[in-house]
Amino acid sequence: MAESLDAALGEVRALLLDPALTRAVAAGRRRGLRPTVVRAELRPVTLKAGPRLQIATSDGARPYTRNVAPGHEAAEAVDALLAEPFGNWHVETADTTLQLRVTKSGDAQVHRARATRPTAEPTGNDRAKEYLLDPGDPIFAEIGGSAAKRRQVDAFLRALAATLPDELTGPLRVVDLGCGNAYLTFAAYRYLSARGLDVELVGVDVREDQRLRNTELAERMGWGDRVRFVAGTIAEAVVDPAPDLVLALHACDTATDEALARAVRWDARWVLAAPCCHHDVAAQLRARPAPTPYELLTRQGILRERFADVLTDALRAGLLRLHGYRTEVVEFVDSRHTPRNLLIRARRGGAAPTDEQRRDYRDLVDQWRVTPRLEALLATEDGSGTPSVSAPAGAR
Repeated sequence: MAESLDAALGEVRALLLDPALTRAVAAGRRRGLRPTVVRAELRPVTLKAGPRLQIATSDGARPYTRNVAPGHEAAEAVDALLAEPFGNWHVETADTTLQLRVTKSGDAQVHRARATRPTAEPTGNDRAKEYLLDPGDPIFAEIGGSAAKRRQVDAFLRALAATLPDELTGPLRVVDLGCGNAYLTFAAYRYLSARGLDVELVGVDVREDQRLRNTELAERMGWGDRVRFVAGTIAEAVVDPAPDLVLALHACDTATDEALARAVRWDARWVLAAPCCHHDVAAQLRARPAPTPYELLTRQGILRERFADVLTDALRAGLLRLHGYRTEVVEFVDSRHTPRNLLIRARRGGAAPTDEQRRDYRDLVDQWRVTPRLEALLATEDGSGTPSVSAPAGAR
């Protein structure tokens, strides 16, 4: 529900000057207005001269940090920042977390939550899990999801946090391909906007009923103008403008290939995809004998299926590398929570592939006589069917 902006900013001011403040971030801009800085971060520090409020601002090119004394000096500095037309404020104290977003109409959308406190200082294997989004966060009362799903989403967000640079500012366009019930979509928006980023997020799912459900949820949470949903296939859904960040959590079989192919065509800066089942290459391995001396790898069905998983994701990573992405395959959540716990994480680097990288990929494909779906999707558009593996995404 919309609130008075003046009243909301007054609440923010009180929290910023509260001795219990731990961190605050201001970013984004209001409609038709532009702050003099693109981002401001406030946190308490202790110097030789005593406690200070540290204020770090950035104009998009250079950071500037100053430390102001409590009392009148801090109040003046805070008032100056509150007068800037920032679109988002995220404030954390020892007791409270407050997130303020200014709508296009100039009203305030405010989310408040109580901070969670550990009961004891954990050590070793008993260390308590620190969530990026606490399982008790009010958004989960809206979007639902099992405890296992919440753990997967939180683990995915941790991988996302490790991928995006700390100094990232400015607008961030995100797409969640194959979003389903949009657990990740909403959680990603909650996390990224809390970092002070100006986020626009699109969720794509083939089902129209999912689009309607998720759109209604976005409106209910006050995010309807920042989080939207479209119905369509991963390969063909209209997403405009092209995203900076592509997410795909457990898109089944070749749907993951479609998500990766779209990310490459969009020239996305970052890609995070957690594959699900791997039927395509597994079927190709069943259809022909294994090359010598690897017949033992595929004789037993269970071993063939597991090897197909590994081969599929290795080839996906190799193809992304050939298209200018620095790529890692990592475990993003414990296998106790889901056996589909690998994550393909890619950052656009722009470097042309080496002859050795091309040769390594081609030798592996030729030896096993498979045709990865991602290779076909990234084939040149001249009708030849020749895979486009000679130039990075940014150079085509």
